Amino acid sequence: MTPMTWTFTEDLTAYLDAAGPAVAAHPVPNTLLLTTADALRRRGPHAFGSGTPYFGWWTGPDGVVAAGAVCTPPNPLLVGALPAEALTALARALHTEPLLADVAGFNARRSDAEALVAAWGRPVDIEQNRLFRLGTLVAPSPAPAGSARLATEEDLPLVLDWMGAFAVEADTLRAGPSWARDRLSYGGVLLWQDAAGTPVSLASFSRPQAGASRVGPVYTPPEARGRGYGAGATHAASLGARAAGAAEVILFTDLANPTSNRLYPRLGYTPTGDRSVVLART
Repeated sequence: MTPMTWTFTEDLTAYLDAAGPAVAAHPVPNTLLLTTADALRRRGPHAFGSGTPYFGWWTGPDGVVAAGAVCTPPNPLLVGALPAEALTALARALHTEPLLADVAGFNARRSDAEALVAAWGRPVDIEQNRLFRLGTLVAPSPAPAGSARLATEEDLPLVLDWMGAFAVEADTLRAGPSWARDRLSYGGVLLWQDAAGTPVSLASFSRPQAGASRVGPVYTPPEARGRGYGAGATHAASLGARAAGAAEVILFTDLANPTSNRLYPRLGYTPTGDRSVVLART
């Protein structure tokens, strides 16, 4: 019998070779692992910050890799779908694995995050997110004024400005020029224009990975909110993700944001699970 174990490395290629098939087999719960690894492969090891990324995979007693994890310091460790034995071993590894010594927190399924927090033994702050999966896409009703169009290179200053504002509001990592240019390169950013042709909302979607694409960020400036523009942009981005080849279209919401949690079900999205973003309290 092969020992059950976590293997950690800073070698992205080794991670993709070992854990890629297992992670891709469950693209909805593993969406963050898939898109993060793809971004590191396309945009380099500092796509998410100055720290050195590291990766892990779980090998079960049958010798088959069954789960993965990715960290882009100083961001939390991303933990995908994993068996109970892997979770127990990961909790132990928090105190034994050198690469996990300075981990800032976790982004994991809610129950898994609770187990990791208990094992970690540190005071934390927790944000709850909900994962939605698209069934039958429904157009916004009533339809907002205006229409959607693809963002282009000429829109880059606007996209970066709005992504900066989104990062401040959501307290998240700011998307930089390399992120924006990559999204523009495959038509992954949609702008909603009002009846006068002025951009009033933005929605984006990730490159399909293992048949799944994640919609987001979605941003509407405060002065344009309450008119359905965000719904129009999200609908357009959802169509774009499907047209790009995604069989599964998904998105996250902050459970503390009642507006988004009401909006997405009206567009055909169904809750499929909750995740916790856990950060060590400073």
